[in-house]
Amino acid sequence: MQSSLFEKAVALRADNQPVVRIVEMLSGADWLLTPAGIEGSGSLPPEVAEAASEAQRHDRSHDIKHGAQRYFLHVYNPPRRLIIVGAVHITQPLVQIAAAAGYAITVIDPRGAFATAERFPGVDLNEDWPDEAMEALKPDNRTAVVTLTHDPKLDDPALEVALRSEAFYIGCLGSRKTHASRVERLTAAGLTAEEIGKIHAPIGLHLGGRAPAEIAIAIMAQITQVLHLGDGREVKAKAAA
Repeated sequence: MQSSLFEKAVALRADNQPVVRIVEMLSGADWLLTPAGIEGSGSLPPEVAEAASEAQRHDRSHDIKHGAQRYFLHVYNPPRRLIIVGAVHITQPLVQIAAAAGYAITVIDPRGAFATAERFPGVDLNEDWPDEAMEALKPDNRTAVVTLTHDPKLDDPALEVALRSEAFYIGCLGSRKTHASRVERLTAAGLTAEEIGKIHAPIGLHLGGRAPAEIAIAIMAQITQVLHLGDGREVKAKAAA
């Protein structure tokens, strides 16, 4: 007979909610790690809860030993999401690379001539104004957000929503000078220095490439780095230490 927590895990998975089912393999006792926290009967060792959180982050089901007990961490995750603001030339290769990495992709661009099915076959295209689209999409901790239009009228409204969300990565196209102006505008709009500090700009790892596909590779590489290793800026600091 399946436990009620197993049934809840299946229901959360069907609702595209991330969840990890934690089973103590000898007794069959189980817990769930959901967006609301840990639930289950009895206490779960903090080290096991942390391992479950890491398993969810990396999409990796596995078993672990803690003391005399062994636990199986079964990850039920929806696809990670990539929300791109701007149906521009860099977006086309970025969509292909992100899809190969298993991301569900949405491209936001109210300019109908840019966001067309011919340019982006099979991609979810959203022609709402970027802040309205972002509000509806509700970026969570499995979502990366990228702005590529170079147009503050489009990028900034999206950023005002994304920076107040749980998105694990936010990156913006543009030079350091462009970003300095962006910081001034976002500050004037009421965002805090901590919120604005989430932005990766200039976007992507510094790989030296300048072609659209090469920039797309650099962006996806940085998203992957932040997902698995934490903030890329912290990684650089550790490497330099």
